[in-house]
Amino acid sequence: MKPFESPLLSFGGVDANSTARLIAAASDLALVVDKQGIIRDVAFGNDELVPDGYEGWVGRRWTDIVTVESRAKVEALLIDASAEAAQKWRHVNHPVSGGIDMPVLYSAIKVGHEGRVVAFGRDLRSLSSLQQRLVDAQQSIERDYAKLRQLETRYRLLFQMTSEAVLIVEAGSQRVMEANPAALRLLGPSPKALVGRTFPEGFDEAGMQSVQDLLASVRAAGRADDVRVRLADDGRELQVAASLVRQDNAALFLVRLSQRAVEHTTSGLHQALLDVMEHVPDGFVLTDESGRILTANHAFLDLSQLASVEQARGEPLERWLGRPGVDFKVLMVNLRQHGSVRLFSTLVRGEHGSDVEVEISAVSVPHGETPCLGFTVRGISRRIEADPRLGRELPRSVEQLTGLVGRVSLKELVRESTDLIEKLCIEAALELTHDNRASAAEMLGLSRQSLYVKLRRYSIGDLNAEHEDIETED
Repeated sequence: MKPFESPLLSFGGVDANSTARLIAAASDLALVVDKQGIIRDVAFGNDELVPDGYEGWVGRRWTDIVTVESRAKVEALLIDASAEAAQKWRHVNHPVSGGIDMPVLYSAIKVGHEGRVVAFGRDLRSLSSLQQRLVDAQQSIERDYAKLRQLETRYRLLFQMTSEAVLIVEAGSQRVMEANPAALRLLGPSPKALVGRTFPEGFDEAGMQSVQDLLASVRAAGRADDVRVRLADDGRELQVAASLVRQDNAALFLVRLSQRAVEHTTSGLHQALLDVMEHVPDGFVLTDESGRILTANHAFLDLSQLASVEQARGEPLERWLGRPGVDFKVLMVNLRQHGSVRLFSTLVRGEHGSDVEVEISAVSVPHGETPCLGFTVRGISRRIEADPRLGRELPRSVEQLTGLVGRVSLKELVRESTDLIEKLCIEAALELTHDNRASAAEMLGLSRQSLYVKLRRYSIGDLNAEHEDIETED
């Protein structure tokens, strides 16, 4: 303990040492301040309370050793003490070098006739530490509460948006506690008609017994095989699955009702085939006969930069496939004529602007339960392979052209080059369309008569086919 050293405390017939011990015992920190507000002596009730740099307090104004926001409080303490008004305790902070401010609760009282004031202080550092821990704990609780709210929001959103009927059933009373919109559409006309009802209800007698057995098995073993039941009203067949969950020491059944699973039941091999088509690395698209998408796998969604199959369903495949108005029409013409197309080269235009070179194989299934078209889309952008058409003709023709340099004029060379490119493009279009000249003319942006003129000019294909096409049109 650091006692007072100033003789200013000898007053009222009491010696200074006795007074110092009395003040030090009554407070954690005490200051002797003269009528000008200058500190004349300092005492601490415990060595652990002594802050760094306290030696510089003596001889300085009390307002100079506190933080800015505490100066007004110090002045109020001195005024109250001089006026001998009712003493108030005020919270004052002392700045500490390189550390947290030292909080002290002060009360000041005037002693003697010379305007001296003794300020009694209580150390609030332990209380401040508790308050800080309380704030930290409160913030931690708020963060945890925010996470719980986010989880509940996601759960509610998933619960409301899922297309499968889901019920939350209390295990003891078997009363429906919650039901999502899909369950309401399937089992009840309104939420009030379903929530609060005893489950199972609405099934035929055999179905109710099957569901009761299912719930009993789940309660005993934690799991059970799905059961098939029929509704008593219209005889619709449903598949019922249940699982047991615990919440706040209460057991709940999560019951799933599926009509689609029964209506579209397939054999194990067919289901395996569907799973393979869904996860195959090549894109797969199923469309109706007009080319509007019915469904597509994940690989095609990646190529077309779509987030879900719902964005593609009902849209024309031409929206993402090939050059608008050209490639898809050529593909559909060949598909209708031959029933299948193999290795049709084109590109897929992504929703966000990227283009991917692809090869397409397609098949038409006109006589199935639902007439449809199937397309497999394979990306070939990373394929390191020269185009066989270029490897077959272009290098040899280029050598022939370069061999003419110096023997003919540049004008003639340019004309020869133009003719060569035009011929190669016509041959490529005929090859892509399997020699369908109407589709080739549309792909090249030419009229059919112009294409025939160029075919005769370059002696491409069977010249008699021109007359056959004209007779067919007539």
